[in-house]
Amino acid sequence: MGKFIYLWNRVTHMDYAGWLRAAKLVHFRSGKNTLVTLLDMALCGAKYQAGYMDYLVFEFEKLSAAQRATYVTRGVNNQLVKTLNDPALNHLFSNKAETLKAFAPFVKRAWIYLPETDEEGFREFFFRCKEGYGRFVAKPLDGSCGRGISFIRCDIVDDPGQLYLDLKERGLLLCEEYLVQHPDMAALAPKSVNTLRLVTVFYQGKAHLVFPSIRIGNGKNVDNLNAGGMASIIDPEKGCICKPCADKDGNVFDAHPITGTVFENYPIPCWQEAKELVLSLAAVEPRVGYVGWDIAISDKGPELIEANNFPGHDIYQFRVHLNEDRLGIKPRFDAIFRA
Repeated sequence: MGKFIYLWNRVTHMDYAGWLRAAKLVHFRSGKNTLVTLLDMALCGAKYQAGYMDYLVFEFEKLSAAQRATYVTRGVNNQLVKTLNDPALNHLFSNKAETLKAFAPFVKRAWIYLPETDEEGFREFFFRCKEGYGRFVAKPLDGSCGRGISFIRCDIVDDPGQLYLDLKERGLLLCEEYLVQHPDMAALAPKSVNTLRLVTVFYQGKAHLVFPSIRIGNGKNVDNLNAGGMASIIDPEKGCICKPCADKDGNVFDAHPITGTVFENYPIPCWQEAKELVLSLAAVEPRVGYVGWDIAISDKGPELIEANNFPGHDIYQFRVHLNEDRLGIKPRFDAIFRA
């Protein structure tokens, strides 16, 4: 029934113009007939719950039926979320302040939520930051892709009380102590905090790290792919980047275009501690069993930044991030559920 509902929603809400554009792009890169591609996309939607962007990004026109069946597609990802995550707890992840509250024992940096903080409390936070790294970060509660974030320099603020009022007026309600990343992470791209996206499944009382990746900035203050960043895959045993990076436009980078840092075999500092952190986090709320954790490696160790109860499914299956067999990551989930 769930699969039928997904397909019905896709049919009734389909962006048919986007579907046609995707089919034409497939024709351009492969020579495959556009009409045949449209029909194949529709079949993949029915059989694998794959949207047309899945087909385009994963290069389904080059894959066999056996290979296609191994991909976590949009529909498969949706079903994982529906099966493993209780929607009554969505608020813990859609509101950044609630996320920090829910996982407070694992958050090392100081932070305050302005609607629950008076001016005196804000002043205490402000002067703590001023005496520390001299700045802090102010965020909207529901921002994504780094949008709306402000970096506040304490040395240019004349009146912290007025700043408190201004931040509330602007909707920048979550203030966090500035985080200095580990020098080995900064060497990848110094302008952005380059975060790990570690996706876990908590099933039948046990936490599993399903796939680990890293996001790296490309000249901006954020590392998000939707803001021009790039991503790669981490070898979970060796704790190093094991593939080239790719951005959302499909550009592939063996080395960072600005810093020149070579990606493959680059070691992730504090890797074991980062793994242990997310496995502990995954066990906090078993009713949310499928989560993508954004972890920074600071100069003090791994630090939880955000959590996402609707993890993406695409970057882990970019062509450049797969082995020569072109198999997707669905078997990793299947192995957990069979155990």
